[in-house]
Amino acid sequence: AYKIVDRTGLERGAAISFEFDPATSEVTVNWIDIIRDGVVIKHLSDAEFDVFRRERDAEKGLFDGWLTAYVNINDVRVGDIVDYGKTTVRTPIIGTDLLFHSFAVAWDEPIALIRERVTWPTVQPLNFRQVRTDMRPNVESAGETTTYLWQSANPVPVKSQDYLPPDFRTYPSIEISSTSKWQDIVDTVLPYYRLDQELPAEFESKLDAIAAKYDAPEDRMIEAMRLVQDAIRYVSLSMGRGSYIPRSPTTVAASGFGDCKDKALLLASSLRRLGIQADVALTDLDEGLALATILPTIRAFDHIIVKVVIDSQTYWIDATNYLQGGRADNLVPPDYGFALPIVADNAAMEKIDRNELYQPTTFVNEVFDFPKRKGEPLKLTVTTTYWGADADSMRYKLVSQSAAKIADDYLKYYNRQYPGMKSLGPLVTNDSRDKNLVSVTESYDLSADDLDADNLAKEFALKSDVGIRYLPEPDLLERSAPIWLGSPIFRRHRCTVRNLKAHFVGPEDNDDVITPYIAFKARWTSTSTEFQVDWFLKTINDQVPAKSIGPYLKSLRKINDNSAWNYNFAYSDAEAN
Repeated sequence: AYKIVDRTGLERGAAISFEFDPATSEVTVNWIDIIRDGVVIKHLSDAEFDVFRRERDAEKGLFDGWLTAYVNINDVRVGDIVDYGKTTVRTPIIGTDLLFHSFAVAWDEPIALIRERVTWPTVQPLNFRQVRTDMRPNVESAGETTTYLWQSANPVPVKSQDYLPPDFRTYPSIEISSTSKWQDIVDTVLPYYRLDQELPAEFESKLDAIAAKYDAPEDRMIEAMRLVQDAIRYVSLSMGRGSYIPRSPTTVAASGFGDCKDKALLLASSLRRLGIQADVALTDLDEGLALATILPTIRAFDHIIVKVVIDSQTYWIDATNYLQGGRADNLVPPDYGFALPIVADNAAMEKIDRNELYQPTTFVNEVFDFPKRKGEPLKLTVTTTYWGADADSMRYKLVSQSAAKIADDYLKYYNRQYPGMKSLGPLVTNDSRDKNLVSVTESYDLSADDLDADNLAKEFALKSDVGIRYLPEPDLLERSAPIWLGSPIFRRHRCTVRNLKAHFVGPEDNDDVITPYIAFKARWTSTSTEFQVDWFLKTINDQVPAKSIGPYLKSLRKINDNSAWNYNFAYSDAEAN
């Protein structure tokens, strides 16, 4: 129940909506009441629910079949108390004997009472995890059942915070699970992930061709990975049984499409046929880092990948990737934190180690050729080299977007900095898939008139694009949570200006920024006709503790101050600065 305290509250409080999976849940609304001046006005009989299906990710090939029920309550006024109750009966598709439930013991809004009650067989004790709370249940046993009751009266509202690490819960909460063993979770899905299933003859012939061409298991792994990633398109029909149970490898190969479950099972089966140890593994795309601490539950996962072991080396492969580059020695693992292999014995959560970044994954090299003679245009050549994960992303971008669209976006970027910039031709791309290197070259010119307009040459900006915009800059006010920096960043941006008529130097206050979380530096060199500056940015850790956010924000300001330099490149005195 909640009270409408002002006109704004009517917009939210006069409507009730909830989502449910019709394949597993049956929802009954028991009552809808308005309490006005102590009088209860019943509205269930005149409530007209609309039930509709919203597939939010249909354009990505993701379909889950969930429904939304929505009703607008008649005659709700400021000062009313809206009270409604519903019962949800869930029939799990798998793991019918397992329980998992979690709830917050405080919200970001004032609330009078949060009350949670769980009744469970006494012979099967429950496991609890307290997340930033010391609240314990009141426990009562009666006959064959035990009842656990939690009550949180007038909890202090929790300020919502952004940029949170995946393993940091916004609200203090309680987790409840009927098991403490991940093997129990694995056993619920293990029968559906048999790796000895038959494959279509045509698909087997492709695997046989791989085996005939490549002797090394590492090469066989990469070729099988590319076969499944590139030839089987991604479509997720995660409705009903399809949300947990994969289709057979034969069906997937014959249809030419599948979701993460389908493609992972097909890839693992293919690798087994090639004599390589492989298993499918459960993980989570966005909250995989939290898997190390959460209580065991099948609901912790929304994705499936493949674990491969060759000799003593472990590889993790996401079969839903497309056009992934690299060979075994430079393959980029998915950045999901942890995964749970689906194995018959000793199932345990395993960490997915990141590759150490020993070189920039994006290197932007801009070369500005100022005109040698009056009336000639300025020339700009930009070569951007992508490596590792950035190469995978750029390779996908180049095939999923038109070259004209990408080129137009790049031209707009440079026109914002240097108005009048014109493209001299299409993008020139080069892709070394095995090395996982992609390069893109752009060519522009800026007319003499545009260079002179608005004193552009006299206030010429050199700006670094090393990913500073990806670093979060949250509000420090009442911040109590760490900041999540995300996947590792290591980028480089070089500007070279040629055909100058003076000697230029970098700023005197150009100090490096080195912290336990990020590192930034700029290096410059010059001659009488050329000036060059190199910027580097690298994240050292993936999160900043709450106590260090102040120094972190200060370092960000310093980085921003040193990320763009302005010069009067029209000057022709040898003493110019």
